[in-house]
Amino acid sequence: MNGPIIRISRRFDAPAERVFDAWLDTDMIGRFLFGPHLRDEQIVSLTNEPRVGGRFSYKVTRQSAEIDHTGTYREIDRPRRLVFTWGVDEEQGDASVVTIEITPHGDACELVLTHAMHSDWAEYAERTQQGWTKIVGDLAKAL
Repeated sequence: MNGPIIRISRRFDAPAERVFDAWLDTDMIGRFLFGPHLRDEQIVSLTNEPRVGGRFSYKVTRQSAEIDHTGTYREIDRPRRLVFTWGVDEEQGDASVVTIEITPHGDACELVLTHAMHSDWAEYAERTQQGWTKIVGDLAKAL
């Protein structure tokens, strides 16, 4: 891959299991990962197979264009680690890898999100960092 690596860390006042499960629940995904609260977009569909080897497809419409965020789950170790590929539309579906690591601290936890981007997307690194930072912040609000 040899592309940029984005890393975001945030403490949550919620149990690790609750934070972990939010990443696999399409109702929650529609509250923090996609939707008009995040940017000027509408959710078309959110489909998810939360198992190792399972795929997801999160379709949204932005400026009249449909965009499909796709990926495959590589690791699901509740509530500590979630690894999935991340891309836009079919040809980019396995272009980069997102790892979410959650460390429990009693009734709270710390989340570290690492996005190893494909080198083709290097020019979007700063925007991607800002996007994940907002998403993780919106997750904290949704919980």
